[in-house]
Amino acid sequence: MEKVVIGMSGGVDSSVAAYVLKKQGYEVIGLFMRNWDSYADGEFEDAPTTDLGICPQEVDYNDAKKVCDKLGIPLYRKDFVKEYWDYVFTYFLDELKMGRTPNPDIMCNKYIKFDTFAKEAEKLGADYIATGHYARIKDGKLLRAIDDNKDQTYFLSQVSKAQLENVLFPIGDMVKPDVRKLALELGLDTASKKDSTGICFIGERNFKIFLKNYLPNKPGKIVNINTKEIVGDHIGLMYYTIGQRRGLDIGGTESRMFVVGKDLEKNILYIAIGEENEYLISDSCIIDNVNYLGKNRITKCSAKFRYRMKDVPVELEWLNDKEILVKYPQGVKRVTPGQACVLYDGEECLGGGIIKIVRKDNEKIWYV
Repeated sequence: MEKVVIGMSGGVDSSVAAYVLKKQGYEVIGLFMRNWDSYADGEFEDAPTTDLGICPQEVDYNDAKKVCDKLGIPLYRKDFVKEYWDYVFTYFLDELKMGRTPNPDIMCNKYIKFDTFAKEAEKLGADYIATGHYARIKDGKLLRAIDDNKDQTYFLSQVSKAQLENVLFPIGDMVKPDVRKLALELGLDTASKKDSTGICFIGERNFKIFLKNYLPNKPGKIVNINTKEIVGDHIGLMYYTIGQRRGLDIGGTESRMFVVGKDLEKNILYIAIGEENEYLISDSCIIDNVNYLGKNRITKCSAKFRYRMKDVPVELEWLNDKEILVKYPQGVKRVTPGQACVLYDGEECLGGGIIKIVRKDNEKIWYV
C-alpha cells in the first residue's frame, strides 16, 4: 500500500482531502505544521485568542486531531517556526521595507509546504505528499482546479517542477460546496468551520497593530499627485498598497481617492482621484524570480497580477532565465511591485514571477 503524508491544517479542505485519499486506498498519515510561534505573540497587545482562551493555532491542531481520530489515521506535529521565519517572514518584512506588497503565502508554499514539509514527510516513509489546495496535476502539468472560484494555482506559482513531483491534490476535482457537504455527511468537526482568510501569521488581528511590533512607523505626508497639494498624513508607507482606497483618513473625499505611488526617499504617499485615473494603469512590467513550469517557452498567454482578477492576454519577452518583460498594451490597473504575476495557457498554470518594475509607455513608473 502506498503511503501519503497530508498536511492537516485543521480546516475543512484538508479534512476532506484526507478522507478522499483513504477512500482511494492509500495509507494516510496526517502532519500538522506549526509555522508561527503563537506563544511569542503573548508579548503583544493584540495577541489573538479564542473564546476558549487559547491561540487559534492550537484550535486548528485540536480540530485536525479530531478529524484524524474520526478517520482513523495518525497525526504528527512538527515545528517549522525557524524555517518559516527565515524564508517567509523575513522576506515579508524586507519587501515591505522596500515599499512593495509581498505575498507571503506564495513563499510559504515554495519553502515550507513543498520543501521543508516534504522532507519531513520523506522521513515518515511517504511515497507522496498531499495538501488541501484547489489545484490539479495531470501528465506532469499544474492545472487550475475545477472550482474556478477557489482555484489556488496562483499561490502555487513559485513551486518548482521537481517539488510538484509525487504531489497529490485530492480535492482539485471538487467544488467547495460539495467539499462542505461531504464533510457534513461524514460528521467531521471541521465541516462548518469558517475558512481562514488573510495572511496566516496575522490571522484576524489588525494588520497595522501587528506590523508595528516588527517595523517602526515612519509617518509622512499624503500628496495629491495632480495638484501637488498635501491632503493628509500617512502612518508609514509599508501600510499602503497601490490601488488602495480605504483607510486613508483624509476626510470626505476619501471614497474617490486611490493610492497611486510611493516616494520612499521623501516618505510621501501619492493619491489621485477616481479608479480610472491614469496613474493606476500600466501597459507592461518586468517580473523576476521566474519559476517556469511549461515544457517550452511561449510568447503569448494570459496572466493574473492579483489572485482574484480575471486573466488578461499578455505577450512575453524573455530577458533571461529569471526575468521576463510582460506586455499588456490594452492596459491593466493596479499592477503592484512585490505581487506575483502568474502565467496561464488555458487551464495550465505555467508558473510566474514576482513583479519587479511596472512600466507605462516604455518608461518605468516611479512609485517604487
